[in-house]
Amino acid sequence: MDSLGYLLAALTPYHVALAIGGVVAGTVVGSLPGLTATMAVAVLIPITFSMEPASALILMGAIYTGAIYGGAYAAILLNTPGTPSAIATTFDGYPMAKRGDGDLAITLACIASVCGGLVGALFLLFLAPPLANVALSFGPVEYFWLAILGLTLISALSQGNLLKGLIGACFGLLLSCIGVAEISADVRLTFGSQTLLGGIETVSALIGLYCIPVLIDLVATPDRHLKVEDVSRGFRLHEALDISWRSKFNLARSSVLGTLVGILPGAGGSIAGLVAYSEARRSSKQQQDFGHGAPEGVQATESANNATVGGGFIPTLVLGIPGTPPDAVILGALLIQGVRTGPNLFTEHGSIVYVFIWGLLLATVLMLPIGLLIGRYAYRSIVTVPKALLVPTVAFMTLIGTYAIRNSVSDVAIMIVLGVLGWVLGRFGFSASPIVLGLILGSIAEQGFVQGWIIGAAADDLWGQFFGRPISVGIFAFILLSLFSPLLLSRFRVKRELTGAD
Repeated sequence: MDSLGYLLAALTPYHVALAIGGVVAGTVVGSLPGLTATMAVAVLIPITFSMEPASALILMGAIYTGAIYGGAYAAILLNTPGTPSAIATTFDGYPMAKRGDGDLAITLACIASVCGGLVGALFLLFLAPPLANVALSFGPVEYFWLAILGLTLISALSQGNLLKGLIGACFGLLLSCIGVAEISADVRLTFGSQTLLGGIETVSALIGLYCIPVLIDLVATPDRHLKVEDVSRGFRLHEALDISWRSKFNLARSSVLGTLVGILPGAGGSIAGLVAYSEARRSSKQQQDFGHGAPEGVQATESANNATVGGGFIPTLVLGIPGTPPDAVILGALLIQGVRTGPNLFTEHGSIVYVFIWGLLLATVLMLPIGLLIGRYAYRSIVTVPKALLVPTVAFMTLIGTYAIRNSVSDVAIMIVLGVLGWVLGRFGFSASPIVLGLILGSIAEQGFVQGWIIGAAADDLWGQFFGRPISVGIFAFILLSLFSPLLLSRFRVKRELTGAD
């Protein structure tokens, strides 16, 4: 069967219905704080056991891509990432909503998600085998440098106070060290508590640090939490398309970055969004707007985290190595159906793989109208709902979502404690974003560094292990560029202004 035949097979009414249903279900689940994309796929996966493999993949892929996009709703309207992938969406999405542009932010997020999803799926369609080999080239040291690259984003999240941003990131790094060390199995910072042996669950901490302060502020202030416009402006699609066209290079760069990060096993959409956000801010001529409602920030994050959907399927299908946590669930479902992934999958089961990829492209395109409709309903509901109903509803979803991650009451308690602590720190000018960044990247950096050190010491070549590998050198160069480019650009502008004044 040729490409046209695979496309027609994906466009059958049955597959179109599966794509629509999957996107709707994934978007709704992803918009609820605590209910991650992994959970969305895992909860709905039993439905696929009686399906053909291609149909099952289309449904799971649609659920996955819808859940990643759905996380933007809570991030923009409630300053609470619906999924970890939407962390960086809060940086500019919520400020846009606060000034009355929440509808525009949601439309921008939808367009960016579609662009990123299409780029990721096209990479999966045309470049899967060579990109899977790139993933195999990443070792512990490369993951360490990638985490350090993500930590350079602290300067972008500090909102004018770099020292407080560094302190917050260090606190997040300390939180990531709590519990049993992954490499040495040392017990650290538990203070004799059995509860802390398992460490701080990332999503629980994320919900607490972002959601609890918002709930406290909602209760403490009599005004509406979002600006309400007297006249409905609809989707603001024309305005969003105009902004997206002007930011086409940002969208393309972020989508490619998201795809490349997505093929790295274990990296995921949160790191992809943070890296893309950092690059968007670094290359922007209006860096001062980031963190205060810059549309480019929302576009960079949403295009990158949706591109990880297609990117994550590359090592999953070609190598049998899950690129992201939802891919691990999908891989398990494929094995149950008797489909073994690996290098021969594209030749032995080409009819399954290529129909699925075209179905993923179809689901991504359908996400535009579906996302706009659901987004408008969500925006109008959250803007108009009374606080007496909004606060208990969000609090209930927060508690249920946190408990559902590991079925642990302790996680709920830790979430509340971190939330209250985050609110107190916020009163003193400490942002939650550097803390979350340190928590997420801390374990990745630690594991990569320790493993790289052990390998380098065994080979008696520590320097070569960390600075002698081509990919490591490339990432290290990006780190230096990210750290020093703002300083160099500011000096260049001052020099140009002085020259112009003369």
